[in-house]
Amino acid sequence: MTDLHTTDAPAGDADHRLPLPRIVAYALPAVPLAALTLPLYVLVPTFYTETLGLSLASVGFALLIVRIFDAVNDPLIGWAADRFRPRFGRRRTLFAMSLPLTAISALMLFWPPEGVGTAWLTGWGLLLSLGFTSAMIPFSAWGAELATDYHGRSRIAGWREALTLLGTLLAIGLPFAIGFDDARGLHGLAALGLTVLVTLPLFGAISVFATPEPSEHSRTRVDLRAGLGHLARNKPFVRLIAAFFLNGLANGIPATLFLYFVSDRLGLPEARGPLLFVYFLCAIGGVPLATWTAKRFGKHRAWCYGMLAACIAFAPAPLLPEGSLIAFAIICILTGILLGFDLALPPAIQADVIDVDTAASGEQRSGVYFAAWSLATKLSLAGGVGIVFPLLSVFGFEPSSGNGQGLTALAIAYAWAPIAAKLASIAIMWNFPLDEAAQKSLRGDIEGRSGKV
Repeated sequence: MTDLHTTDAPAGDADHRLPLPRIVAYALPAVPLAALTLPLYVLVPTFYTETLGLSLASVGFALLIVRIFDAVNDPLIGWAADRFRPRFGRRRTLFAMSLPLTAISALMLFWPPEGVGTAWLTGWGLLLSLGFTSAMIPFSAWGAELATDYHGRSRIAGWREALTLLGTLLAIGLPFAIGFDDARGLHGLAALGLTVLVTLPLFGAISVFATPEPSEHSRTRVDLRAGLGHLARNKPFVRLIAAFFLNGLANGIPATLFLYFVSDRLGLPEARGPLLFVYFLCAIGGVPLATWTAKRFGKHRAWCYGMLAACIAFAPAPLLPEGSLIAFAIICILTGILLGFDLALPPAIQADVIDVDTAASGEQRSGVYFAAWSLATKLSLAGGVGIVFPLLSVFGFEPSSGNGQGLTALAIAYAWAPIAAKLASIAIMWNFPLDEAAQKSLRGDIEGRSGKV
């Protein structure tokens, strides 16, 4: 370790109750950023294969390259985000620098000229991955550092995730409303790209100039080897990321199988879009419920209650007969509300476990931690696909085949396998050691050492 002289920027954490307009200003870029995730993994493959006529194998290989590059990006950008210290602020500067690349790449990927090939998809996909990761890691770290108190972090994360859900609804609604089955003219995916091109720089500028750069409480600079040691010895972080990974599997498996379950098991293909929209719409309402529950019971217990309620709500899904639109819509509404707990509370707890590292290592390394968080998210989504599809194949499930055994396997994989993963996550988090009192003690140690009042 080496001594590190730090100069405090205008601090949002000097006031434990950051004004609501500043929180909203900070969270605004979450809308266009969220509009990038669902299309890249759900709509882009369909558009490039069915509309542009590229082969499924070539599109799959191109997206595999993008995902591998994306996974490598996370730790590198997380490390750079913590080491980059310009006068304007290490969080705001890197975030602002990433916006032009992200916005332009989104437009080029979502509105390609007719006749493009796999090279176009691969090249702009790689650039969008680089820009998006360069935006999201400092953006997440910025939010974690804006408040230093236990419940203030829930408030900031809650607003950010609520706007993230609005962006997700935009990403669902706009392409389907306009349509994207014709590459000529302004199709739905192109309209989404134009929306991102305009709103991401605009909302990003509002965020950068209206939201303070948080004070940095680093006293030393930790080298790579020592930093990895602190990461491994941070027991609350290890517990949290294990629980988050398992819960990510629990959410990723039904997300992957949703379209198949509604179409093949329930026989309601026309209801897929509306049900998906209702699910994410209800999640917006779940975010304030999650923050209220966290204030009453603590963040980790509130998250556990949300996961347990989701298990209960999801359990009847495999037992529904064909055509059960109303019953499944009720399940979508309930689990959508409870998704708000999964989105709002873990990032707020993550901000707390970073305090453990800051107190032990002497360096505030939020970028590295949110890079690990991002990598765990991607691995859980990839793991869901890697586990479920081979198992369904073993039991003979094929889309539109009507195979009874395969449909039963689909129903169990869709609902009961995720419940098992959620229950394991609850077991890990139930007696989580970092509550409000422990976090307050950590902040006193961190701010006392760095000369804060």
